[in-house]
Amino acid sequence: MQTTHLPMNDPDLAQSDLDLVIETLTSPRLSAGPMVEQFEAEFAKYLGRKHAIAVSSGTIGLLLILRAYGIGPGDEVVASAHSFRETVHAIALAGARPVFADIDYWAGTLEPDKAEKVVTERTKAIVAGNTNGHPAAWDGFRQLAESKKVALIEDSTEAIGSIYKGRLVGTFGDCAVFDFSQPSVLACGEGGMIVTDDDEKASIIRNLRSRRVQERSSVVLGAYPPLQAAMSDITAALGLAQFRRLELLLARRTRVERWYYQYVKSFEGIKDPYIAPDVEEVHWFLYVVHLGTRFSRSSRDSIIEDLHTEKIDAAAYSHPLHLQRYYFDLGYRRGNFFVTEKVADRAVALPFHAHLTENQIAFIVGTMKDASINIGAGAAIYL
Repeated sequence: MQTTHLPMNDPDLAQSDLDLVIETLTSPRLSAGPMVEQFEAEFAKYLGRKHAIAVSSGTIGLLLILRAYGIGPGDEVVASAHSFRETVHAIALAGARPVFADIDYWAGTLEPDKAEKVVTERTKAIVAGNTNGHPAAWDGFRQLAESKKVALIEDSTEAIGSIYKGRLVGTFGDCAVFDFSQPSVLACGEGGMIVTDDDEKASIIRNLRSRRVQERSSVVLGAYPPLQAAMSDITAALGLAQFRRLELLLARRTRVERWYYQYVKSFEGIKDPYIAPDVEEVHWFLYVVHLGTRFSRSSRDSIIEDLHTEKIDAAAYSHPLHLQRYYFDLGYRRGNFFVTEKVADRAVALPFHAHLTENQIAFIVGTMKDASINIGAGAAIYL
């Protein structure tokens, strides 16, 4: 039996990260200030976008984007019900109706053709996500958004560093949003970042996010009731220091991914993550494996329990939104999205961080294989 607990995520921090946080803690400014501005500037430059706006979370970031587009009660927003990080709750928080569409079976991302089928005259935006780090089919979504004259919003809360047709994720939507809470590679505790090239939308989002002290008496800004949704300088310091090491952080996770692949490929009962032909590089948010179709949701849950018994942190990757109470009350039911449900019932998120060793990866995959045999499913084929 494993004696050491293997967590799902363990932040890859360095002394340089702690040094910048301590420097901030001993400075005159702890709330949003110069450190936030520096983080925004370097993040925007990395993506080649005009504006980066630091916020308190990815969900709040999407909420601010929707409000900047004037989206609210009576409007519809197309989105996926399949995710580990449920950023699309922001649609409901904005008062709009989330309209779900099904996903691509292999990539796990929202599919443009399926999204098009649910677009109506009330649709104001499409929120497509780079699910688990895998880029969506952005060419198709851009064509769809332009033909229907709706906003295209990129949910990159599970992605950073992945590349689709030569471009980094975060560069495809009219606005895009990132998240920096665990298990993101950039783990700031909490926090997020909105990026856009639209000057007007950027100005509105900043005004909706928070007020600076010198702006509180502004007659003009008084037209926008803001949230207290800014990022603190302490959070920004931790994020900025990690961001400056992003290439190294991603490389260390890629090493762990390769170990997983070596052990997963010899086990027919589970499948390593898929990478689409147009995708040049994927940096996974979590290491997610898919059980064969002979496994049921209950057998998936039994395997997770066996992993927990061996002190291995594991979880169902997705509990589809359309089956959760709030959305269920909107009229959604099991069977509405066959692919989403099929994938979600068999997807298992395993520990994935730079501190894992090859021996630990071998133990995780071996335990999963033994568990599948114990529940009597055998080695199922993923078809």
